Amino acid sequence: MRLPHSAALPATLLLVLSTAAVTAADMPPPALGAHVFLGQGEGLGVTPATTAPVDTQASGSVFIAFNAGYASNDATPRDTYGNRWKPLGGAQTYANYGDRFTVQGYVVTDGKGGAAHSVSIDKRGEPRGELSLPFVEVRHGTRVAAVARSYADGALQVASDTVTVNGPATLLAFWWGDGGVKRMTVSPGDGFQLIDAFVTLPDESGVQGAVAWRQVETAGTYRVHWTAAPVQGAALWLIAIQ
Repeated sequence: MRLPHSAALPATLLLVLSTAAVTAADMPPPALGAHVFLGQGEGLGVTPATTAPVDTQASGSVFIAFNAGYASNDATPRDTYGNRWKPLGGAQTYANYGDRFTVQGYVVTDGKGGAAHSVSIDKRGEPRGELSLPFVEVRHGTRVAAVARSYADGALQVASDTVTVNGPATLLAFWWGDGGVKRMTVSPGDGFQLIDAFVTLPDESGVQGAVAWRQVETAGTYRVHWTAAPVQGAALWLIAIQ
């Protein structure tokens, strides 16, 4: 409906509204960026545990990292660009190992990055102990829209809990098996693609893990099924970034 002349919006306000609409329309959707996975074997580790360097965006990214290993090596990650890492909820204790092993997720929003970007964890409890550390960038992301965390009993196929998003999103799925095995296969379903995995462990053992992603363009509710052999339980995360 056309406004009468006396109620017409000022030209300066129309310009602001028009610019905001164009800016929002031109913003790219979130997308997978750089990623790397460090796996240190039992008795072979060093401190700090540091990922290989990757090139990330200078700004405008969300970063996700996990610390999986001895509960005593529970230091918060740090990185080469001085970002502040915040916990994604509390630590998950592995089943059947007492309280010795945990896995903890961390996030940075509005992250600073650039060339040769690496993440480190100081191992104050067990310097030579096993530790796994994935580091994933989601470019053009501004927030973690949803997190689903669960612990699946041993089965050939396990399912994450669900996340719900209201539009385009990058979904990151993390599988942390709890079996006392050193050679295994693991694969995601539901349109997810495996991007990193540490599932062929050294003879001294290690912390098995896998990372997968899926880009979704529409609002909806999503989950991921993982198929792993030999059968084992797993700590599972599904993270939606918008």
